[in-house]
Amino acid sequence: MRSLEITFDDESAYERLQETKERHGLTWKGMLLRAQRELDSEDDR
Repeated sequence: MRSLEITFDDESAYERLQETKERHGLTWKGMLLRAQRELDSEDDR
């Protein structure tokens, strides 16, 4: 298993991401995978 560490220089950026994660009922892994799918789908347009 691999792990990933992300450091935020701006506490408010972390808090906005945390709120989005909770609102959508996602894990951090789920957030990254969802963003990856959406970004890849933009490339296909």
